[in-house]
Order: sequence, then structure tokens, then C-alpha cells
Amino acid sequence: MFTGNATVNLDEKGRFAIPTRYRDRVQELCACKLIVTVAINERGVGVDGCLWIYPLPAWEELLKTISKLSDLNRKALKLKRFLIGYAADCEMDTQGRVLLPEMLRKFARLDKKMILVGQLNRFELWNEDDWLKEEADFKDNDDIEGLESLGDLSF
Repeated sequence: MFTGNATVNLDEKGRFAIPTRYRDRVQELCACKLIVTVAINERGVGVDGCLWIYPLPAWEELLKTISKLSDLNRKALKLKRFLIGYAADCEMDTQGRVLLPEMLRKFARLDKKMILVGQLNRFELWNEDDWLKEEADFKDNDDIEGLESLGDLSF
């Protein structure tokens, strides 16, 4: 499971280094094979301005779930079209670097400074400015509507 966050830098070739604290786990989980795709939420595709990075086994589990969705459902079709359509095979090299496809870098407006955020079975990769806006929104937002659906989860 991936938790915490770290500032990472994009180099001139479009690579970033997975922080050392995650590298052994990535190697263990997926032999350095990762899938990078656009983030999706209830508001749409890519609206959060980040990318999702899955170890290959976690991606394969997600695909099993997605494959059960009907193409006759517009939302399911859109989810498949973008989540799967933008997915790119990436590999962590021996120095812990991952080359991000240019299309995905542009989609998420990634530049030199980025934030890598652990999300249990995957990572989110954010443009630093977008992450800081998201963080500020979280801190300023007292709207807890919908949290009751989390049941017995206590904070």
C-alpha cells in the first residue's frame, strides 16, 4: 500500500524518479511495470488535473471490474474510453525513474515540480500548483456532505 506524498521533479526527457521509500514495494508488486492513465472522478475525466499510476497487478484487477460494465451505459463507456484509452505502459528503470508519455504530461499540465501522492493501491501524480490548490480547497472546505455514506469510518 502506498501512503504519504513527495515532491518529485520532471526532467527534460519527461522522466521523474519514484521516491526511494516506494521503490522496493514497486519492484516487489509488479517487477517495475506500471500503468499511467488520466484521473477520473464523478465530475468527469481529468478534472482533478492529475494522473493515476498503477502497479500492473492493481491495474489488471481494475480492468476486471471495468470489463463488467456495459458499453450501453454512456457513463461506463466514457469511463472505459478515457481510463483505458489513455493508459500507457511505463516501467521504472534501475535508477527508479519513470518516463511519462508526452500526451499524458500535457493532459495533466505537468511541468518541473510535481507531487506524487500515495493512494493505497496506486499513486496520483499532480502538477505542484494544482496540488496546492486542491490542498487549499480541502483545508478551506467545511462541506462534509456525503461522509455519512462511509458508515462506521471514524476520523
